[in-house]
Amino acid sequence: MDIQFAGEHLLPGKLGQFFIILTFGTALLSAIAYYFATIKDTKDDSWKRLARISTWVNTVSVLGIGICLYYIIYNHYFEYHYAWAHSSRSLPVYYIISSFWEGQEGSFWLWMFWQSLLANILIWKARSWESPVMTVMMLSQLFISSMLLGVEILGTRVGSSPFILLRDAVEGPIFSRPDYLSLIPDGNGLNPLLQNYWMVIHPPTLFLGFASMIIPFAYAIAGLWERRYSEWIKVSLPWALFAVMVLGAGIIMGSFWAYEALNFGGFWAWDPVENASIIPWLTLIAAVHVMLAYRSSGHSYFTATFLVLISFVLVLYASFLTRSGILGETSVHSFTDLGMFGHLLAYILVFFALAVGFLVARWKELPITKKDEETYSREFWLFIGALVLTVACVQVISTTSIPVFNALFGTKIAPPADVIQHYHQWQVPFAIVISLVSGFSQYLRYKNTDSRKFFKKIGLILIIAAVVTAGFVYIAKVHNNVMYVVLTFSAIFSISCNIRILIDAIKGKWRLAGSSIAHIGFGLLLIGALVAAATSNVVSLNTSGVGFGEEFDKNNNSKENIILYEDEPVRMDEYTVTYKGDSTEGVNTYYRVNYKVVDEETKEVKEEFDLYPHAQQNAKMQTIVASPDTRHYLFHDIYTHVSSVPLKEEMAEHEDHEGHSEDEGYEQPVTYEVSPGDTIRYREGVIIVKGVNRNATIEKIPLKPNDVAIALQLEIRTHANKTYTAEPVFLIKGGNKFDFGKTLVDPGLKVRFSNVYPEKDKLEMMLYQKPKAEKKWIVMKAIKFPFINLFWAGNILMVVGFLISIFRRNKEIKITD
Repeated sequence: MDIQFAGEHLLPGKLGQFFIILTFGTALLSAIAYYFATIKDTKDDSWKRLARISTWVNTVSVLGIGICLYYIIYNHYFEYHYAWAHSSRSLPVYYIISSFWEGQEGSFWLWMFWQSLLANILIWKARSWESPVMTVMMLSQLFISSMLLGVEILGTRVGSSPFILLRDAVEGPIFSRPDYLSLIPDGNGLNPLLQNYWMVIHPPTLFLGFASMIIPFAYAIAGLWERRYSEWIKVSLPWALFAVMVLGAGIIMGSFWAYEALNFGGFWAWDPVENASIIPWLTLIAAVHVMLAYRSSGHSYFTATFLVLISFVLVLYASFLTRSGILGETSVHSFTDLGMFGHLLAYILVFFALAVGFLVARWKELPITKKDEETYSREFWLFIGALVLTVACVQVISTTSIPVFNALFGTKIAPPADVIQHYHQWQVPFAIVISLVSGFSQYLRYKNTDSRKFFKKIGLILIIAAVVTAGFVYIAKVHNNVMYVVLTFSAIFSISCNIRILIDAIKGKWRLAGSSIAHIGFGLLLIGALVAAATSNVVSLNTSGVGFGEEFDKNNNSKENIILYEDEPVRMDEYTVTYKGDSTEGVNTYYRVNYKVVDEETKEVKEEFDLYPHAQQNAKMQTIVASPDTRHYLFHDIYTHVSSVPLKEEMAEHEDHEGHSEDEGYEQPVTYEVSPGDTIRYREGVIIVKGVNRNATIEKIPLKPNDVAIALQLEIRTHANKTYTAEPVFLIKGGNKFDFGKTLVDPGLKVRFSNVYPEKDKLEMMLYQKPKAEKKWIVMKAIKFPFINLFWAGNILMVVGFLISIFRRNKEIKITD
């Protein structure tokens, strides 16, 4: 007989699953209708109308999925596995929004949402390109929506639904009970590392970037499909720039999140998932430059087309790496495997086959020029720059894909021992070439350039760049490494070249502003990344020679961490640092660390500020999840995080049992024989025996004429000038002796009146004290990042440059139309 489960809310889940199926069905119908609208020349546009209606219904159904899922999470319906796995009752609203896309299903929905929004914009803007472009777009939507189906077809599971019930997803004896929900008071909650405001804005931006990458791909396929080989480049260029800008912004947010809020000790860790997201971004940047070269010179058509197509395929590959579980524990960003390995692989292969198929089918018709580019032409060096950028991506993807090679071929290739050093030694030479090309290519004309005029223009810039480099590498302390000096020179050269172009743009050639600003940003980014990574130094050096144990050294270096006791100043580099205590807000404990810069001669405080690194504690796992706090200066940052703290013990709630005593938690008692007027000293103050109350009463214990109840009148005075009173009672009832102690919580005392000695004229008092509180402490690490603001400023300028370029290219399209 079926169990009738109490308290379940099944309607929003059933409605959400209906919308998933509707999304899949309308995506399929729209893709088919747009396909026939492309290949059939019908005067009534019936196929196109059907396709548009299907796309609009698809958009509504995508919104329906999101509304149902958010409703479930917001109302804490933990009968649904997704809500139970990713949220909890304690989460504030903005973290509930974050938990929406913490899991794979939610992030697929986010991707699908952005893609449906972009599809509607294309219906409005694409004009004659609508049908072929939307065919590709809706085919992608079909695949993503299938990731959420969560149904079995011929014994094979297709997708993973966010609306699956907990009792269907997890096996357990409690699910045989109709009232199992009463045993699930809360969900697992959001991963502590993700409880940050960046989690609210970083994933939506990143997935908008991923979703927008399909548009240049779709235009390229449409151009090949309809043999409009040259036309697609112009109309897709603003979209390519948009994708580059948004995906770049998402990557920058992730980098800043890692630096500001995650305990990564830097802004880029060459994590496999970080690499997977940046590779398609770099290849599309290369594609944009070659597209510009083709528009102006007619050269490099195949390269431009190939780079646009491969960029979206690499987005799909990045998704495969992140979601298939193949990375295992090699990345902190990867999702667990939901059994979609083959599904994700099929997504990649279909779009890869689509790209290769059209290129092969149209190969003989492609507008490929037989004449080679001139060496002193802009298109030649744009091609060289794109080629170098592509080779750099090949190196990154080769190392990142080691787990994939091992899985496919059964090999056991080990990843590099020092990942960061490995990537740096490969990528620095590539960065040098690209930054040099981004500088001097601005002074080359398309098709050909007078070499004498060219060298005359850049000669002065070379001298200026050399002088500035000499001064900067000395100030930044990177002059001892030849490769660093060369990279710094190439970046400063690029900045210098583009500043001159920017000056011309300000004078009236505004169309040059976008590219020059983006290139200046790239140069600043390189310098900031180089100096911050190469010269960052730990200032919390442990010179005591005392470590923090083997367990600590598994994940930390004792020589780079100092221990701070509360209110005990410690000298650290130019600062005097003091741990001033902690405070708890929600699940986070904030540790206040005071920094002072004191003049050694005058003892005057020249600078003072507080930092609040925080951590979430897990007493059961004996671990902390730490997040740093940073002091920002113009030319450097002081980055501080806690490496170890005393773990707060969980309060053990247990019932009385044999052997359990209310005296637990106190030190061994000390017995005193006292008389009225005596004073007893204890660790935190004194106890004065004021007298004896001979008419004491005991609640709920009636006294008979022969019973005796007396109380010891005590006054407790602490060193903190606080006064407390207590009257422990001694009882003789029925010839038996009893005593009733008094507990004083604030001073941490318990007193008992335990006996009377008439022959001595003495009273026996027992004193219990709480153990002396251990002095609060933290183990802290502090790092100085010089010139890190150049890195952030460069990133921002790149985004601004791309934005200006988008407006320029859009205006060009409107003028042509």
